[in-house]
Amino acid sequence: MSDNYKIAVNDTFHFDFEKESISQLDAVPTGVNEFHVLHQNTPFKAKIIASNFNQKKYTVKVNNNTYVIAISNPLDLLIKDMGFEVGKVKQVNAIKAPMPGLILEIGVEVGQIVKENDCLLILTAMKMENSFLSPRDGVIKSISVLVGDSVVKGDLLIEFE
Repeated sequence: MSDNYKIAVNDTFHFDFEKESISQLDAVPTGVNEFHVLHQNTPFKAKIIASNFNQKKYTVKVNNNTYVIAISNPLDLLIKDMGFEVGKVKQVNAIKAPMPGLILEIGVEVGQIVKENDCLLILTAMKMENSFLSPRDGVIKSISVLVGDSVVKGDLLIEFE
């Protein structure tokens, strides 16, 4: 993979930088998260106000103007193209049957507020009881099965709001 970076400033301006051009930037620390930057003989006073290392987002104040900067390298872009994003959690809105079985117990009702890891229902399959725990905090929007129902793989069991 190359050493190129994509920089988004305030989600409006987008720039491509090569590692070489970044290394030519003259930045001298002047304090905690403060820098004196010299670029093409023009001085800048920069301060990192906030940072989110996992999402590679930074809030930077440059000469009294504040900017939100997002940095992406080629691996970040590939991961995003594959449908994943570092530092983010995918929102689960539906629970589907992973295998055929029989609904043994339902522990929630429509409209009920649940917390992550609360038991939603129990499915028996191949003489084993499988508990389905809530993947997130939320509210139950619908329950598509009843106790005693047979389900096949992929059947919708519970939906979240």
